[in-house]
Amino acid sequence: MADNETKGKVLKKAVIWKDLFFYRKSDTLYQLTVEFCNRYLPAYGSRTVDQMVQAARSGKQNIVEGSEDG
Repeated sequence: MADNETKGKVLKKAVIWKDLFFYRKSDTLYQLTVEFCNRYLPAYGSRTVDQMVQAARSGKQNIVEGSEDG
């Protein structure tokens, strides 16, 4: 966009978060984390599994929320 097109506008053009490079990478990381936990860690009684999956999900969700708020 040229400078004259953005003049007087307060908000930037909306970003489609599904197309963001880092969102796609974080989604892949989330899927790999879940698969790793399912294969190599105990299914029940391990807080580690919950923490790993929640951390991966949070990273992905933070990108979504940040792009919507921004």
